[in-house]
Amino acid sequence: MATAGAVKVPGGSTTRLEVPLALVRFGWAVVGYNVLVILWGALVRATGSGAGCGNHWPLCNGQVIPLSPRIDTIIEFTHRCMTGGSTFLVVGLLIWTFRGTVKGHAARAFAIASMLLLLNEAFLGALLVKLGYVTGNQSMGRVVVLSIHLSNTLLLLAALTLTARLLTTGQRWAELRGRKTKKTWALLGLGATLVVGVSGSLAALGDTLFPASSLRAAFAQDFAADSPWLLRLRGVHPVSAVIAAVFVLWLIGQAKRAGEGKLAAIVVALLAFQFALGLADVLLLAPVWMQILHLLGADLYWVALVALATAVMWPKQISNTLHIAN
Repeated sequence: MATAGAVKVPGGSTTRLEVPLALVRFGWAVVGYNVLVILWGALVRATGSGAGCGNHWPLCNGQVIPLSPRIDTIIEFTHRCMTGGSTFLVVGLLIWTFRGTVKGHAARAFAIASMLLLLNEAFLGALLVKLGYVTGNQSMGRVVVLSIHLSNTLLLLAALTLTARLLTTGQRWAELRGRKTKKTWALLGLGATLVVGVSGSLAALGDTLFPASSLRAAFAQDFAADSPWLLRLRGVHPVSAVIAAVFVLWLIGQAKRAGEGKLAAIVVALLAFQFALGLADVLLLAPVWMQILHLLGADLYWVALVALATAVMWPKQISNTLHIAN
């Protein structure tokens, strides 16, 4: 692996950070791979395959490799294998980030955070399996643990995105300065969007456990006094999405002023795409393929939004502080 070096900028005393281009690309590749892991996890939930390996973990039905597996076993076991692959990639990213950057590089801290969040992700996933919070389980315990699990998933994806983004910009901790007001609003926007993501996944769980026969029946379920509370919670998702969009629009305006118009345009496009997918999901009564597509849009939007928030909170102070080595 290539190691980092510090290079003097000609004609000045500013030190620029030399980050291997391969490391930057690897960082973004790890982000992309984890999006695939998240999508497959949603497939596990949508197809009711969470109990495909029984209540065994890390073994699958008591076996290292399941023999004569059913379809649900294949889906669940594949998800576990993909998570294992993610572990190797994140460990590799952590080691390479420390070898490929100089001391004080901001990406190092987020690489560590990514590793810790990944370990917590595995623990929470195992907890869902061991407690039986899978398939048709409708308990409050499942919702609580699942909400924590989903929040951790988004935080993990955010930490990986921050690692890749800061490897790209080459910023040190000393450069991560910005106005407190901007940081507060940016964090509020991210927090509100995280709530949207979690509430959306819970709404999808309700769609899976209590499928509606028609759009009218679906709306009736949401407001009926005798409906399961999980269905009555579905309204939180669209309301929180509108509230979060207000913060995001402010963030987009700030990003344009900071010279991040291209990234802001990507976020706007993904935001509009998400609202369109959300509407289609409702009209089509949330088929599995639409749930996965909606989640893909949500993950891409989250990655872009985290990168945008980073640009607003921590603008690059000096345009030539970064040198990416080939």
